[in-house]
Amino acid sequence: MKVVQAYRYALDPTPGQAVALASHCGAARFAFNWGLASVKAALDQRETEKSYGISAESLTEVPWNLYALRRAWNAAKGQVAPWWAENSKEAYSSGLDGLARALRNWSASRKGERTGKPVGFPRFKSKHRAALSCRFTTGAIGVEAGRHHVTLPRLGTIRTAESTRKLARHLERGTGRILAATVRYQGGRWLVSFTCQIDRADRTPAHPDAVVGVDLGVKELAVLSTGQVIPNPRHHAAALRKLRKLNKELARRHGPRALDGGTRPPSARWHQTKAALAEAHARVAGQRRDGLHKLTSRLAATYGTIVVEDLNVSGMLANRRMARSVADVGMGQVRWQLEYKTEWGGGRLVVADRWFPSSKTCSGCGAVKAKLALSERTYVCTVCGLALDRDHNAARNLAALVANVAQSCGETQNAPRKTGWDGTSRSGGAGVSPTPGGRSAVKREPLKRGTPGRKATAT
Repeated sequence: MKVVQAYRYALDPTPGQAVALASHCGAARFAFNWGLASVKAALDQRETEKSYGISAESLTEVPWNLYALRRAWNAAKGQVAPWWAENSKEAYSSGLDGLARALRNWSASRKGERTGKPVGFPRFKSKHRAALSCRFTTGAIGVEAGRHHVTLPRLGTIRTAESTRKLARHLERGTGRILAATVRYQGGRWLVSFTCQIDRADRTPAHPDAVVGVDLGVKELAVLSTGQVIPNPRHHAAALRKLRKLNKELARRHGPRALDGGTRPPSARWHQTKAALAEAHARVAGQRRDGLHKLTSRLAATYGTIVVEDLNVSGMLANRRMARSVADVGMGQVRWQLEYKTEWGGGRLVVADRWFPSSKTCSGCGAVKAKLALSERTYVCTVCGLALDRDHNAARNLAALVANVAQSCGETQNAPRKTGWDGTSRSGGAGVSPTPGGRSAVKREPLKRGTPGRKATAT
């Protein structure tokens, strides 16, 4: 199985190499801003020409795609950036490629061809706020035989802070090929990510016929239908005291904002505190990412079928009372990791419909409660008398959902969702299953306000 996989390593550059890395990232930002200024100037020129009645065929062309932007940059780089030869051409191409992607996303969002929130028109990148990042797609890109150095175009050989043996083994066996490399400064460290095409061996889960339901939550990270409870480590909550201290310290420093609202050069200690704060946030993110990868890898390697819910994470983040706790869990990451890890491991992922009442349904007899308060942590069925932890009950309902799904793999095995519980077409999700027959779903999608003849239903 050929897959596209990324390998990320922390770099240990010399002071001179760190300056060169920052210079390449600055070159990418400069090319992005130059290209955006050229696009805006061309758009303004077209509007002016239209006001004079010039035909559409004679209007000024706008460099909209990467090819046009590269051609315009090569024609003007001698005047606008006489120092362009100090960096690799890939740095400028990286910035122009980012601009072309942003313009394409804005155009698709405006035409309704892109799902999700509306995408705004690209804005200029600030030297002080934009992330330092640069992408290399051609040239000398590789991993050295010593497995502690990487080679990047124009930058040469840079030492890594960790071993690159996993990627090096694929390259030595011929089962891997590097497609691109991206360097990024994050959390006080320089990182390099190799985008590779890997030929992975076909694998089978340890229990290919086993089905497990996974109920994600805030109190507990996950509760499995087998009864196993994975506790929530709450990495952000544990580091909150340190983060607050650093934020207060940063506010007391001589920052870039003056008392009169203007700008001023920040002090050296302000930069030190800001770097320490970024480091603390990066540590929390790394701890969370490590725990979620270990959990999803274990699930994908053990069970043949995994059932999760299609959660409205963005809606939960809109609740200011629980947004911090929800963000600390990383529910979206769990589903995203399970989607590709089950495919790589030979299993399948079934995503229950968002309106499937997993918590309100009795896992013993199938009766559905009309209401179930969030404070009720034990599910007690009034029909059969079952008393069970509500999260364990929901996980068992998710596992039982597989028996009601069509046996065709196209409906369950990492396939796009086609219909919801009511038969209407829905987008997104992998293998989303409708509400099982014989059980009435009590959850309904909240209707929009102001719609004549409709009213919202509390869920």
